[in-house]
Amino acid sequence: MALNIAEPLLSLALPPRCPGCGAVTDRPHRFCSACWSSLQFLTPPWCAACHTPFAFDRGADARCGDCLTAPPRHAGLDAAVAYGAVARTVALRLKYAGRAAFAETAARLMLRHLPADAELIVPVPLHRWRLWSRGYNQAGLIATALSRLSGVPADNGALVRRHATPVLRGLGRAGRRRAVSGAFAIAQGATLRGRRIVLVDDVHTSGATSDACVRALLAAGAARVNVLCWARVLDPTAAD
Repeated sequence: MALNIAEPLLSLALPPRCPGCGAVTDRPHRFCSACWSSLQFLTPPWCAACHTPFAFDRGADARCGDCLTAPPRHAGLDAAVAYGAVARTVALRLKYAGRAAFAETAARLMLRHLPADAELIVPVPLHRWRLWSRGYNQAGLIATALSRLSGVPADNGALVRRHATPVLRGLGRAGRRRAVSGAFAIAQGATLRGRRIVLVDDVHTSGATSDACVRALLAAGAARVNVLCWARVLDPTAAD
């Protein structure tokens, strides 16, 4: 009974707020109308391989130019929203401001893209020194929240970053790929063979990091790897 009384009092003292702008909302993880309407949700029509949005429907099996030139190793790349002002605010507050609750905010909107037959959720890992300095891995928090919401198990330690990598911004596509080459490995004892895995991250930019992770997971025997993120930069060159 005491708990039932305390909850409404607590909600009055600390009302839920919009993850984008901080305006008071009616429920946790809810965006205000202005922030919600500014989010660009990613849906078809899109590339059948990498799910890059198309301006018009080209057919169910249409591929973008990049996927025709170099078919991706992953089985699909999805994100809840396009990277924009509100999506960026959520990602940065989760990543650098300790807003751990925003992991569930992201996971709730990512949930609809989770493959129905997914067997394991694996986050993109941080190097141990960065994990030590930050105190948490934002991708790991999202993976844990997504697992709780979906019932699909998560293994936050299956994939490890063997060496620290530089900030990828400004390196260009080729530089990014060189920077993460060989950076990821499978943890000893991780059971991945034959499993349908969803690789989770907060923001997808050029794909260099996720490609390196997918490569390591497939080399360990994963049957399939889908990539799922909170936000996707639709023009990677604009993020340099």
